[in-house]
Amino acid sequence: MAIRTAGKLFKDLVRQRVISTSIGPSRHCSSAAASAPKIPHSSKKGRRLLTGATIGLIIAGGAYVSTVDEATFCGWLFSATKLVNPFFALLDAEKAHTLAVAAASRGWVPREKRTDPAILGLEVWGRKFSNPVGLSAGFDKNAEAVEGLLGMGFGFVEVGSVTPVPQEGNIKPRIFRLRQEGAIINRCGFNSEGIVAVAKRLGAQHGKRKLETSSSSSPSNDEVKHGGKAGPGILGVNLGKNKTSEDAAADYVQGVHTLSQYADYLVINVSSPNTPGLRMLQGRKQLKDLVKRVQAARDEMQWGEEGPPPLLVKIAPDLSKDDLEDIAAVALALRLDGLIISNTTISRPDPVDKNPVSGEAGGLSGKPLFNLSTNILKEMYVLTRGKIPLIGCGGISSGEDAYKKIRAGATLVQLYTAFAYGGPALIPQIKAELAECLERDGFKSIHEAVGADCR
Repeated sequence: MAIRTAGKLFKDLVRQRVISTSIGPSRHCSSAAASAPKIPHSSKKGRRLLTGATIGLIIAGGAYVSTVDEATFCGWLFSATKLVNPFFALLDAEKAHTLAVAAASRGWVPREKRTDPAILGLEVWGRKFSNPVGLSAGFDKNAEAVEGLLGMGFGFVEVGSVTPVPQEGNIKPRIFRLRQEGAIINRCGFNSEGIVAVAKRLGAQHGKRKLETSSSSSPSNDEVKHGGKAGPGILGVNLGKNKTSEDAAADYVQGVHTLSQYADYLVINVSSPNTPGLRMLQGRKQLKDLVKRVQAARDEMQWGEEGPPPLLVKIAPDLSKDDLEDIAAVALALRLDGLIISNTTISRPDPVDKNPVSGEAGGLSGKPLFNLSTNILKEMYVLTRGKIPLIGCGGISSGEDAYKKIRAGATLVQLYTAFAYGGPALIPQIKAELAECLERDGFKSIHEAVGADCR
């Protein structure tokens, strides 16, 4: 099976003349093309180097696979992506991102064949997660690569933010790498193909995944089935508002009506710093009115036995104590299903403030965001008294980082910037390190460790 997979991959790569087996360093932007994603043009020298290196890896892999089992070969493929990653640095950040999305959408990325450590499995919102490590919104804005991304071993993948009407976002350049600090600044501004295009794409993928799941062997009664509505892996859909919209709630309601049937959970994004006025929706009255309208829109739809998808709100890390108390009060009063903490920051913590690029407007993500977002996470866990599932996001680059988020109150975690720099090899590494951290401190499950530093 692995030999056939390697052979097919090699033929596809050679035929298309564009090669990629890793996710390149970029953030929060994707192609706005309505059809299949276009591969960006880069320098001829860079393309030849990238092509030659990857073909060499595929040929070597084809020879290697004949002597090892599938799991070992799978590990080799993930490790091999580290050799391809540096070539993405030759490309402009947004072009590298477009190429990465195209690669994942075509299956030109390694697929995880190994079972996740049992200690990482958990149940949230009635869904079985094989592991708590997810990909945050911003990478696959238009749901082009769901299958490829879930196949890499993420416990869940969140697409979006999706706006009702297509919009280009802010003018380019709008993504800036701070490689030495492990950070990125972006001001993309909700570039989106719109809910119609995304719904069409998700519908096709949903049907395909359900068909593949039903045609595979059925698990025994004693076997736990991990996954969401359409099969293995959990899919989140992040909703945004259009820049020129005067009724934000109507935009989110439209997103719910069109996309919730494909989502294992929904996210109201009111915390991007790149859409004027958006963060004002985090105020107590504004947030309460918004959540009530969106909840009503979701609940008025017809749902099966599993019920409607959980509704979460994604908040900013640049909030005062009073702001956090207001959000916690709304979340508890309206029985919100979860909070994502946090989005990017408009601050420039040390050592980013010393980098000339720090003067660029936009949201900062990556390692410098870790302490700020984790402190906000811990405060929100205390304010909500551990009654609401929290997703920890911001600056995670290792299993130890993920573990610290969980001890601070996160039930699930998300990464992006470290994945952009480190590529697919980072996913199994983080999961293995996280399992080691749990076992080291005597925890038997993720749930036992949640909020351990707040008790």
